[in-house]
Amino acid sequence: DDGYSVYKDLLTKIDSALAKDFRHDLVDDAARRADMLFDGDMDQWERFANTLKLKMYLRMVNAKPAEAEAGIKALYAANAKFLEVGAGLTNFEDKPNASNPFYEQNIRRLNTDDNLRASVTFVSWLQANNDPRIVSYFGSANASGIHQGDYASTSTAYPNAAIFQQSATDPVWFISEAESYFMQAEARERYFAGADAKTLYEEGVIAAFGQVGLTPGALLTGTYAYPVGGTFQEKLEAIIVQKWASFPGTHDLEGFFEQNRTGYPKYSPVYSTSPTYVPGELVYAKNGVTGGAFPKRLIFPDVERGRNSNTPAEVPLTQKVWWDKKP
Repeated sequence: DDGYSVYKDLLTKIDSALAKDFRHDLVDDAARRADMLFDGDMDQWERFANTLKLKMYLRMVNAKPAEAEAGIKALYAANAKFLEVGAGLTNFEDKPNASNPFYEQNIRRLNTDDNLRASVTFVSWLQANNDPRIVSYFGSANASGIHQGDYASTSTAYPNAAIFQQSATDPVWFISEAESYFMQAEARERYFAGADAKTLYEEGVIAAFGQVGLTPGALLTGTYAYPVGGTFQEKLEAIIVQKWASFPGTHDLEGFFEQNRTGYPKYSPVYSTSPTYVPGELVYAKNGVTGGAFPKRLIFPDVERGRNSNTPAEVPLTQKVWWDKKP
């Protein structure tokens, strides 16, 4: 099925679920144990469903603007409640087959702890903003990184590039608390003249720092202050870049999707070795093979094509998905 039809069908299914009675939490012990996200708290499931709808409508804002606006306004007209806690798995243990699956595969099974190295793109942004999360993400405020896509380099500095810090008990978020607040901030800016957007943005930044046991402190009123007097695009950029900075180790692919949807973080016109490079802007891989064009979609792997005859025909990696229609 085409992507738009899939979205429409999923939204119908979510509405069908939301039509059910959520007034009573699960009390049966077995049922509660089976609910690994919310321990039987049906209010949180209702919030999750509403927040998922909000995410899907925001994903549609450029391709189906009228539907996206109507869907989001309907949520607010119905006084929909959104997540104020993260929705994810948080009960991992530091033992085989019970730990965070990314840690389990990357460190325990591959038997290495240095597979994931810092990128100059992100490290330079954290350092430029004196963001303390750099220590949580990469182990040191002085972390060094690898220039994106420079895999043919013989630089002696690269083997010492900072390693991403992973733990066996790291949570896996489906929708984090921070992401929920950032999405709400965007919705308020788009359709409600910015009412409460600043507050929701700040809640998102605070929650993002809270994921790694930190607080933004003076950054919230300084470097990361919400651009109240700015244009819509300046406000959107602030929201999306802070959302991007909250993703490492949780659900990083969302950063890829959101960049394709919004254009933030921006693409850099120069490579990250240039003296005019702006920290945090995305650079085309030094050894890229797509003529400067950035990836716009995930592609089906060969194992899927080999086992599923219904796999759609190959689409170029650089071809936009249906909702990627930035103005």
